[in-house]
Amino acid sequence: MKNNKPKFKQIIDAAVTVIAENGYHASKVSKIAAQAGVADGTIYLYFKNKEDILVSLFQEKMGQFIEKTEQQIDLKQNAEEKMKTLIHMHFSQLSDDHDLAIVTQLELRQSNKELRLMINEVLKRYLSIIDRIVEEGIAEGSFDPKLNIRLVRHMIFGTLDETVTNWVMKEQKYKLADQVNEVHKLIIKGLSR
Repeated sequence: MKNNKPKFKQIIDAAVTVIAENGYHASKVSKIAAQAGVADGTIYLYFKNKEDILVSLFQEKMGQFIEKTEQQIDLKQNAEEKMKTLIHMHFSQLSDDHDLAIVTQLELRQSNKELRLMINEVLKRYLSIIDRIVEEGIAEGSFDPKLNIRLVRHMIFGTLDETVTNWVMKEQKYKLADQVNEVHKLIIKGLSR
């Protein structure tokens, strides 16, 4: 797979739009090609098949998502601030890209087990950010030292993920960013000594 050319990004962006509008199963490679403004055959210069597009889409978009999140977290001084930044970045990046939110929250869950396993590999880097914040909070003395970090990681990610899924399902009738303070308060109370 080549990903050093502008067409790769065009195809990825087109795939997000087409999958969000039509659902993964109804999204044909030809629709993605038309949205990207490329010939159908051009798709196969970059991707093996539609499944490869979906995994590449997630790798590319999640990579950008994680990078932006890490940059903002690195600017914060303590674990509580870092946790709030993580929540804010999670919510704001998905609320800023409606189509990506639909793809990540609804369509990726409908993929087959093999695809979900590949997607889970990409998530490991994001989950490690949560681990680092929790470990830092324990080291600072602000979080309970007896926390089961693995369980906490899944509960934090699950809370953020479900909050975004609910927002998508409610057709974005409220601002996701308005949930940041309340979610942060709930998580910090659960982590505190």
